[in-house]
Amino acid sequence: MARKNHKYHYIYKITCIKNGKYYIGMHSTSNLEDGYMGGGNRIKNSIKKHGKEAHKKEIVEFFESRKDLRNMEIELVNDELLKDPMCMNLQLGGGGGIINEEHHLKMREGTSKWAKEKWKNPDFFILNRKLSSERLSEWHKRGNFVYNTFSNKKHTEEAKKSMGEKNSINQKGEKNSQYGTIWINDGTNNKKIKKSEFEIYSLENWKLGRI
Repeated sequence: MARKNHKYHYIYKITCIKNGKYYIGMHSTSNLEDGYMGGGNRIKNSIKKHGKEAHKKEIVEFFESRKDLRNMEIELVNDELLKDPMCMNLQLGGGGGIINEEHHLKMREGTSKWAKEKWKNPDFFILNRKLSSERLSEWHKRGNFVYNTFSNKKHTEEAKKSMGEKNSINQKGEKNSQYGTIWINDGTNNKKIKKSEFEIYSLENWKLGRI
């Protein structure tokens, strides 16, 4: 089955409890209990070294489509995140697989001139860091999206129904993660931001709506 046709699309975070290192990724599935634990080389090596039981997986946010999921991974797993020594990601979000560390270094060296210039701009750096911090803060507040992989128990249908009802209540109005957000585009890419941030993006020639 094509990934876009799966029932669930979500961003996840896996943390090694022995050293605090983490990995952020995206996954599409029709079974939330499929045991998926990431596809990156570093996270695979970490699980091989420390054992699966030493890693905690959290489903931090669901999305309606594979496309929206990919856009969010692009926003979250950015160049700044890859500089964090605790991060086990090897590549920028939204891409395909990565072969090894050498491939990673070549990819980093090949970062576009446009991206490099953007990060030199202090206003862009502060805004991007602020957006990432706010997103991570939202994750910690919304415990109803967390699935702990330490327990090998299966959720009963009653439990799943209860979680669904709680999610429905917790995501109404201002509690909804999409509340107060809008889509914008630069003619090539789409991006979802808070309405209050549009003025800043408009200075960079971003327009309302999706392509």
